[in-house]
Amino acid sequence: MNKYVLEDKWRETWGQPKECWGKLTDDDLERTGGKADQLIGLLHQKYGYTKEHAEEEYNRRLREAERDK
Repeated sequence: MNKYVLEDKWRETWGQPKECWGKLTDDDLERTGGKADQLIGLLHQKYGYTKEHAEEEYNRRLREAERDK
């Protein structure tokens, strides 16, 4: 699953980000609309990750989701 597929199927995949990042609320996820940059920003804000770490975490989860398909 790449970031464009994630954006297109955001509602269908809603549970995956919540499982990975429990600090994100439904409202947080709604605001991002599946947009990678906004989700990365939330990881930076809510978890205190550096921008680089947030991007790495996001990309790692995308790879895992692709493998699990």
